[in-house]
Order: sequence, then C-alpha cells, then structure tokens
Amino acid sequence: MAVRTSGVTVQQDPAGPDRPGRRLRSRSLALCLLSLLPLGLLAAASWFGRHVRPSADEWCFLPVVRDHGIAGLVGKFYVTDNGRIGNGVLVGLYAQFPVAGHQWFGLVSGVLTLGVLWALVALLVRESGRAVPRGVPLLVAAMVTAVFFFATPNTYKTFYWPAASVSHTLAPVLACAAVLPALCARGRRGRIAALAVVLAAGVFLGTLSEETSVVALVVLAGLLLLGHRLFAERARAHVCLWTLVAMAGVAIGTVLLVTSPGSRRRRERFGAEAASMTSPDTLTAAARGYLTILETVFTTWQYAGAVAAGVLLGVLVRRRPETPAVLRPGAPALATSLGALTFLVSGYLCTVVTYPVFGPRVVTAARTWNDYLLLYVLVLVAAGALLGRALRTRAPRPWTGWATAAAVAVYAGTVVGLAGPLHQLGQDMRVRAERWDRQDAWLRARAAEGAGVLPYTPLSVGGMLEPFRREGRDAWPAQCVATYYRLERVTYSTRLP
Repeated sequence: MAVRTSGVTVQQDPAGPDRPGRRLRSRSLALCLLSLLPLGLLAAASWFGRHVRPSADEWCFLPVVRDHGIAGLVGKFYVTDNGRIGNGVLVGLYAQFPVAGHQWFGLVSGVLTLGVLWALVALLVRESGRAVPRGVPLLVAAMVTAVFFFATPNTYKTFYWPAASVSHTLAPVLACAAVLPALCARGRRGRIAALAVVLAAGVFLGTLSEETSVVALVVLAGLLLLGHRLFAERARAHVCLWTLVAMAGVAIGTVLLVTSPGSRRRRERFGAEAASMTSPDTLTAAARGYLTILETVFTTWQYAGAVAAGVLLGVLVRRRPETPAVLRPGAPALATSLGALTFLVSGYLCTVVTYPVFGPRVVTAARTWNDYLLLYVLVLVAAGALLGRALRTRAPRPWTGWATAAAVAVYAGTVVGLAGPLHQLGQDMRVRAERWDRQDAWLRARAAEGAGVLPYTPLSVGGMLEPFRREGRDAWPAQCVATYYRLERVTYSTRLP
C-alpha cells in the first residue's frame, strides 16, 4: 500500500512493521512442532513403563529395602556387594515402592534427562555469546534424549531396567547436571556455590558408577590441559579451579568406593581376572572388544538424528554482539575435536574396567556403553552444529535451505526408525506384565496359606536374567525370589499357575 507524505510516495509493507517478529514466532512454532516427534516417542516409552516388573538383581534389592529400608540397602552395598553408596541410595529410592517404583522410573528418568539436556543446550548457547530461536534448545535436547535411550541395542536395559539405568544411564546425566550451576553462576557467591555443588556431585558420582567416573575424569583432564585455548581470559581461572574441584570430588568418591569392604569382596569374587585388569592380554582383549562396540555404534544410523539436530542448531544460531563470549574464537571446533578424542579414550578405558566382570561378553553388555555414549551423542550434535554454521556462513544461499530440509527429514526419519522397535518392545513388556501379575497373585496367595516351597516360571523380556536360566540349571536369583514372597525356596517350572 502507498502512502503520500510531504509530496513523496512511500511504499509500505502490506505485512506491517512486525513482519520480522512474526517470522521469528512462526519459526519458533515450527521448531516446537518438530520437537514434538521425539517428545512423542518419549511419552510413548514412558506410557509403556507401566508394564515394567521386577527382574534380575531387583529380586534381591526389594526384600532388603522392605525389611531394612534404604539405609539397609546402602549398608549391604558398602559392606557386602560392591561399595557403591550412591548407587544404593538411588536404587533404594525406587525400590521402596516395589512395583510402582519400577513403573514410574522410566517417566521420572526421562523427564530428568530431558530437563538437564534442555538446560545444558540453552546455557551453552548463551555462554558462547550466541542466540537461537526459542524452540531450538528443546528440539536438540529431545533428539539427544531419544537417541540416547532408544538407539542402543537394548532399550530395555538402558531405559526400563532401573538397576542398570542408575549405574550407566542416569549417571552421565547427573554428571551433566553438575555442570549447570557453573554455567549459571554470576558473581562470587554463585561461583562458590558452583564449586560446592560440583564437589558434592563428584563424590556422589564416584560412589555411583566407576565407568562414568572414568569418563568424567578424562573430560576434566582435557579441559584442564586445553582450557587456555578454549576459554576467554576472564573465565579461565574459574574454569581451572572448577575443574580441579570436580576432579577432587570424583577422586574422593572413587577412593571411598575402592577401599570399601564391598569392593574388596567383589574383587575377591572375580579373583585373578580383576587382578589382571592391566595385563597385556586383558588390554588387548578389551581393545578388540571395544573395536567391535565401535563398529556397532558407528553403524547405528539412528545416531544421525543427533547430527541433524546439530545442523539445525548451527543454521539457526546467531551472534549476540552485546554479550561477551566465554569461549575463544575457534573454540567450538577445538572442543568438538577434544570431545571426539575424549569419547574414544574414555570408551576404551571403560571397556578395560568392565572386562574383568563381563569378559568377551562386554561386546553384548550394551547397558555399560551408556556411560560414554551420551558424550558420543553430544559430540555428534556439536559436529552437526559446526556443519550447519559453515553452510550458513560460507556456502551459497540455496545450499543452506537444502541442508535445512535434509536435516528436518533425517530428524523425522530417525524418530520413525526408533518408533518401530520401541512399539514391539512395549508389546513384549505388556505380555510379560500380564503373566507376571498372574504368577505374583498366585504366589502371594499360596504363601499366605502357609506354603513353604512353590514353583516359579521364569518370565524374561529384553534379554533380562530371570531365575532358573538354562532350563533350571542356573538358579540365580531364585533364593531372592523366595525371600521376596517369604517362602523357603522356589522350584523351576515351565507352566504358569
């Protein structure tokens, strides 16, 4: 529309002066809608969580918490089992609500993981002196959460089995959460609080998961060595101090674990295998196993969803001139390279640590990979962001549009690729839950009538261990099942009551 002012005709935009603002709001809305795809996947997985029932180690945890409380389980872990005090606390928190604790665990851990990663992405973007449309941090965090949980070879043991999740899935998420206070710190009090939090978190992490502690120490060592090339001078001293305090916390927790009676008993159970962890034969066998693990991980195409989310982040990010960046120029590329190297080194060290326990089976114990796979997924996002930024700033303009469209397609295709196996797992869990509930009711009723010995039919899902493996020749943890139902013992059966 034309407006005549002082003899001059001015052409006004029909969309009005708020056109850029409306474009930004439309883009944010589109991003939020795209993020609904992995969020829907997480919601469906949480809904399937109502079919989770106790199995494997949990048969032994539940009676202890029932009879002695969380403190009793922590004491059992510290004195007898493995020395993992932090692990005992988290296991006790869900085990005090026997079946309900298992059913709600997936939802609680999923929301916690999503929230931590959402905050982490948003704060990292802000501290780098950049800004993105409102829906981008959620879009990235949702995809990272989805591929971390569901791209693994065994989603049940990663997401649904609480005993494994607190050790190998939640542990790296809690390590990321310990970074958030440092990113939020403002002023002297905020920095002191961040140091206190990371010290406590490091101690807890050291008593929670040996493998995640290894990953954390390798990452922190890299930050300490290359901090002067990553961070601006004004932030360097605090980052160095924070890193040293974090390493001290993890070291204290690890010492508490390693010197515990439970850890000593565990090493005695494995005997020569544990003592030979650093022998040339073990290191070589672990290297071969790790290469097999990397082959599986690198050929899992669904991890491309993390790269796609990173490309969208890189295409949409913009510099905020008014905000001084904490990172030095060129730091994102260096940090991504450092992250990739850290992933490779820490993954191998974790394989060495777990090899005495699993031996050659370390290549199939996918739940133990999660300690370093979260770092892998974050590195993929960072690499995608570098690619997206390069396309936006250096490539011809049409290329940016094509790259964005391709990233959206891969993002959506990843969710579709993850949905099928998840749905099938949900159906398998439903069948097991129905059979488990029927057998549970029968065992409780017979126990209430005074029975001392009753048959038990193993019910497995997701490769989980159940009593009487190998057609009854292996009875672990049959005695724990008997204790759970207050029986003298249970016998192997192939027919449900």
